[in-house]
Amino acid sequence: MDQFLTVPEPLASWVSGARRVSLPDASEDALVHLPDAAARLVVRVGPRGERDVLAVGPRVRAAYYRGRSRVSCVELRLAPGTVRPLLGVPAAELVGRAVRLESLPTRAAHRLARELRWTGPEETVARAAEVLPELMAEAADPSRTALLRAGVEALSVRAGRTPGQVGEVARELAVSERQLRNLFTEGVGVSPKHYARIDRVRAVVDRAPTAPWAELAAATGYYDQSHMTTDFRALMGVPPRSYFTGRLPADSPCQLSARA
Repeated sequence: MDQFLTVPEPLASWVSGARRVSLPDASEDALVHLPDAAARLVVRVGPRGERDVLAVGPRVRAAYYRGRSRVSCVELRLAPGTVRPLLGVPAAELVGRAVRLESLPTRAAHRLARELRWTGPEETVARAAEVLPELMAEAADPSRTALLRAGVEALSVRAGRTPGQVGEVARELAVSERQLRNLFTEGVGVSPKHYARIDRVRAVVDRAPTAPWAELAAATGYYDQSHMTTDFRALMGVPPRSYFTGRLPADSPCQLSARA
């Protein structure tokens, strides 16, 4: 079960989405984790009721999982620029990893772990809305965050426009491409180019049922349909037609890292 949750207004500056995910025992249906340039806070309840509060880093390729035991999670998808001030490490250090919050260096991370560990699924988002804005007000750099988010917006697929090229976006923001790359590495976790690849593939997954392939490629910023297919295969593990007909790769569950 995948249930999207409402993000309260006090949390919206720092959390771009929330959802509840539960996987029953021995599920035959694959749970697909799409490539995602966002880090996430995850409150996870295991099959014996054990609980963890995790920081899960950006995922540069899709992962597929079929349940062997009952697991449920509440995920808070962190907005760009939230990771470093909140967790004390550049977002790039978390790419492809899941780390317990209490192993991270900031008092904010330790407090979040205490506050969220024993919350029920219905309470997690509300409790985060009480705690997270206060923690971010003490640690965030508003001007740097605003610059990063402007770059993210310009490189993202949006209805009615194709995303900008990295060089064009750097010029619009009055920074060098190197500065833009450093900004993304710290605040997002991946380079601007890789962020754009992930965002385009996610847009293809969202829009594929409603548009022809060639039209979809043009609308999402690819040179042509072949370019779209190559990128899709690289990030999703299979070409688009295989993915949308259910011919998926083997399972690839995430691994918990011992420390950051």
